[in-house]
Amino acid sequence: MNNSSNRREAIDRCLEAIRGGDSEALNDLTPFIYDELRRQAHKMLRRERQGHTLQTTALVHEAYVNLVGTPSKEWENLEHFFNVAAKVMRHILVNHARRRCCAKRGGGDMPADIELDELTNTKKPEVLIRLDDTLNQLQKVNKRQADIVENRFFAGLTNEEIAKLMNISETTVKREWRHAKTWLLREMKR
Repeated sequence: MNNSSNRREAIDRCLEAIRGGDSEALNDLTPFIYDELRRQAHKMLRRERQGHTLQTTALVHEAYVNLVGTPSKEWENLEHFFNVAAKVMRHILVNHARRRCCAKRGGGDMPADIELDELTNTKKPEVLIRLDDTLNQLQKVNKRQADIVENRFFAGLTNEEIAKLMNISETTVKREWRHAKTWLLREMKR
């Protein structure tokens, strides 16, 4: 058995123990997940404005505290855990952006000329906030598309990784991503 298989088995054992109520198992899981959480946080923060007050380590630690504090830790597998972690980091960044925009006079209006590239590479807190609000609307209209956007934009997953996580084809991921981007852009411009 190779090192990768041993690692995956150890992670699966930790997740199973967590589901079984073992509070110490999360501490055992931490060394396996920390680097990936940092990678996710780094990808998310790269999209943020320069001089952002949250740093990668702070985002990882805040997300970890939120994950540990979640009463229900029913993570199905490692991919599901990272999906939940991405959602937690998304909410941390959006809340941070909301506080920043509220501190500015006028609250930071949404630019009328937002373009599609800004949806995936935004550094403007007001765009991130509007994207989050619109993504929440999409969640009600088409949950699968919203999940694809969240996994791609916030978790930084590839089409292949999303397809595996969601148990759909990569072609479906690409098609749904295109439809979701079009819908989000239209709704954000309203």
